[in-house]
Parts: sequence; structure tokens; C-alpha cells
Amino acid sequence: MLPTSDIQRPPRELIEKLYGISAATAAGELGRLGIRNPHLVGLTCHSPGAKVVGPALTLQCMPRREDLHPVGEYQTPERQLHRQVLYHTQPGDVVVVDARGDLTSGIFGEMMLTYFKGQGGIGVVIDGCIRDYPEARHLGLGLWLKGVTPNFHVQTNIFPHAVNVPVAVGNVLVMPGDVIIADDDGAVVIPVKLLPELVKRAEEHSEWEEFTRLRLSQGGDLRKYYPLNDEARREYEAWRKEQG
Repeated sequence: MLPTSDIQRPPRELIEKLYGISAATAAGELGRLGIRNPHLVGLTCHSPGAKVVGPALTLQCMPRREDLHPVGEYQTPERQLHRQVLYHTQPGDVVVVDARGDLTSGIFGEMMLTYFKGQGGIGVVIDGCIRDYPEARHLGLGLWLKGVTPNFHVQTNIFPHAVNVPVAVGNVLVMPGDVIIADDDGAVVIPVKLLPELVKRAEEHSEWEEFTRLRLSQGGDLRKYYPLNDEARREYEAWRKEQG
């Protein structure tokens, strides 16, 4: 039986504030807060234009070993790779799977992803693959994956080991309940304890970038406006006051 536990989700109002922030801005500000590499490397967006922000449900997989996991074991539904973590889904959740980079196992297929969507899930982040991609891409979920495969869940080199435990995805640690922010640039993990400070910094960053973008589009000097020098910052503060 898989060890399972629920997660502590951060306040919804903090998550909502990050929808105006890009994954790139979040990664940059996390770097300034001491998180060297929050980017879940090696995963690409398979749902162009999608943006998700939400707490991580985690599934940890381990290599399959024949003496412990005989042929036919996965015929029992409760042992199947793609079910265990989804039972914990609440609206706004992102499922994050350490699939060990395995490209032969379809962790979730169309039916399991339909269930996840129906429970309110919004994003899927897997260091591995899903199957049924031609159908799954139309479900309205954000998909950040290492790849896709036609293989069914029994055609696998890995097995589900634990739910809502620390996992490694793209060689980056993700804790249950950490916030995932993901867009076309990729997926970034935000440690929960840094979330309030990140929101504050990212909102400020987004504001001055809006001003900078405006000035650069008007022919402004890159050396003055990116980053803001002292003169440009005074101009920015005046602009900000005018904008209310």
C-alpha cells in the first residue's frame, strides 16, 4: 500500500496574485531570494498558451523490480500508476510526478486526466510521459512533460512508491504543497515559505517592467531603462503615481 498524506495548501489569495506574474519573473526573483535553480529542467509545455499557478500534489515513482512487482500486478486498479495521487485532488491543484525521466511509461491517459480535470485539477507536471495526447491536449489542462508515449500503464519500467512526499523533477526538489507556476517558458517551483515575499517582489518587478516596456517601445535608451537608473526610477515613480 502506498504511503499517503494530504497537503497543506497556501492561501488562495497569494496564488491568485501570481497569475499576473510570468514563470521567468518568478525564477528571477527566487534567484534573488537564494533559490539558485527553481526551474524544472527538461520539461516542455505541451499546451501552448497555458498558464497555471497552484499547489503541488506529488507522486514518487521508483524503478520496477521483478521480485517485488511481478507481471500482472498492475492489473489491479489500486496498484496502477496513474490513480494514487489523483484521489487527493482539490480545485486549483497541480499534479507533479517524479517519473525518473522514463519515456516508456504513460503515467496518465485521457480517462485519468479527465477525472483530474473533473475534480478541479489545472496542471500536470511530469518528469516523464502521458499517453492519449491527441485527446488529452483538448481537456483544458496545462501540460508540462518530458514527452508522450503510446504505451499503456502496464508497459512500464517504474512503479508508484509514495504520494505527497518530496520528489525530484528535472533534478529539482519539489515538496508537497509547494506552488508551481508554469507557462510557455516552463515550470518553476516556489517554496511555500517564500511565497509572500515572492508575491511582493514579483508585483513590484512587474510594475516597473511595464513602465520599462513602454519607454523602450517609444525609443528609450536601454542603458537608462533596463534596469532603471536613478533618473529613470524617478520617472517611473512619477508614472506610477499618475497610474494610481
